[in-house]
Amino acid sequence: MEQFDFYQETPVGKNNSGDSGSPLLPLAARMRPASLDDYVGQRHILAPDKLLHRAITADRFTSIILSGPPGTGKTSLAELIARTTNSEFVRLSGVTCTVADIRKQVKIAIERRLAVKRNTILFIDEIHRFNKAQQDSLLPDVENGNIRLVGATTHNPQFYIIGALLSRSLAFTLEPLSSEDIRTLLQRAITHENGFGALKLEINGKALDFLAAICEGDARKALTALEIAVLTTAPDQDGVIRIGEAEASDSIQRKIIDYGDDGHYDTASAFIKSMRGSDPDAAVYWLAKMLHAGEDIRFIARRIVIFAAEDIGNADPRALTLATSAMQAIELIGLPEARIILAQAVTYCATAPKSNAAYAAIDAALDDIQNERVQTVPVHLRDPHSAGAAEKQRQGAAYQYPHDFPDGFTAQDYLGVAKEYYQPAGTGYEEKIKQRLDYWRQRRSGANAS
Repeated sequence: MEQFDFYQETPVGKNNSGDSGSPLLPLAARMRPASLDDYVGQRHILAPDKLLHRAITADRFTSIILSGPPGTGKTSLAELIARTTNSEFVRLSGVTCTVADIRKQVKIAIERRLAVKRNTILFIDEIHRFNKAQQDSLLPDVENGNIRLVGATTHNPQFYIIGALLSRSLAFTLEPLSSEDIRTLLQRAITHENGFGALKLEINGKALDFLAAICEGDARKALTALEIAVLTTAPDQDGVIRIGEAEASDSIQRKIIDYGDDGHYDTASAFIKSMRGSDPDAAVYWLAKMLHAGEDIRFIARRIVIFAAEDIGNADPRALTLATSAMQAIELIGLPEARIILAQAVTYCATAPKSNAAYAAIDAALDDIQNERVQTVPVHLRDPHSAGAAEKQRQGAAYQYPHDFPDGFTAQDYLGVAKEYYQPAGTGYEEKIKQRLDYWRQRRSGANAS
């Protein structure tokens, strides 16, 4: 059986668009598409009527930024752009590249353009790793057409690419491939001459389905898993390599999910919004994703505590107590058992009655403090012990001690202006609070009117 070297890499900067069939390359590299028609997935930007497809086939673009999770085809698409437009393909890495490397490639690109009238596609992988000075250095040559930039990033370009460069670029987001797309790529790799077409190979449908589902839309991960399964499975007596679910499962090992910067914030957002939407099933799912990805359990616990105060509030005052207890408990217990404590807190908060009245009240009061004249403390509320002897006789003298009155309530003014910041939602325990507060406010209103 032919063996392949997984770690053979193409030198940086070399045009490798024609070397995809080399057995020294990993399967994912050998199976890069040869044309736009061979490209699988991303129909939302590559269908014939879409802008990116039109820009490539018409050869009308200056700079393109491709963003999306790993394994969605950014590098393959960049190579296809160069091939379709008959341009030289030069690849640099945002991790190791310097401004001097850029200058060198720009100089070569200018010479190539003058000598053979051929454009250069400068592909910068992980362009988000470039600092502002490095990105600025690209602007003049992108502007005058010395190079045609294609940048790839797994991050949101709005946050990591400078505005001047982004404004000169067409920006497209690649989505994780569907299970059907991944299955198509796997089947192609099994039969294609650049894949395992020369081998006697059988892989059952359930194994294909498993790899297509487990790889989270990452084509590179799926093809690498297939390659590992094939290269580590001995052929049977008939010389046939048979891949079943067991071999497929062994090849993928622990499932790794995409959880970069955007994944972290997006998942945390979905987690909070699921609890706010009273969906314990969705909330537990996003909790599980965060735990699987290795999220800090203290971060999760803090978010639950904040949620208990912000979104449940006095509709169920016990939620804050439970969330705080959970935060303390996970510090003592740790993983893996901490997951049970977090699950209890999450399901309680997701199914509790909701109110953001307390949260809204403090923000409204802060807005008044910041934007309106600050109220002076009414004389009868001031501390009689903090003034001089003459003031002591006046300050606090008119204060009415509520416990001296029936029901522990007296209708006196505590603010000096008519403001109602706290508006109970009328759900859960806040229904009782609302009834009590309405009664007190009516009594104050009546006292003021008289």
